[in-house]
Amino acid sequence: MTKQPTFQLPRLRDIGWAKWDPIGLGGPDEGWPADEYDSYLLQAASKLWFGHSEEEVADYLVKIETENMGFDANSDIRNNALSVAKEIAKYVATLPR
Repeated sequence: MTKQPTFQLPRLRDIGWAKWDPIGLGGPDEGWPADEYDSYLLQAASKLWFGHSEEEVADYLVKIETENMGFDANSDIRNNALSVAKEIAKYVATLPR
């Protein structure tokens, strides 16, 4: 059985704010709460931890942007989501199992 990891939220936030800021807030330095995207980033990291592919995580992020946030699906959203998923996957791969 795979144990539940302890994700370092600051690391996920660094990824999220640098690479995935779909509503263009600019981050905590712009006065927005640091936790704005936490639930999405934690879910993405968990999916990767439990064996989902980067493509599946990208699909999840696209769904968040299109269904939850109301953006139109396009190749830029998909390409960016895949880039974010790959970055989160790199982080998840460093965690002890």
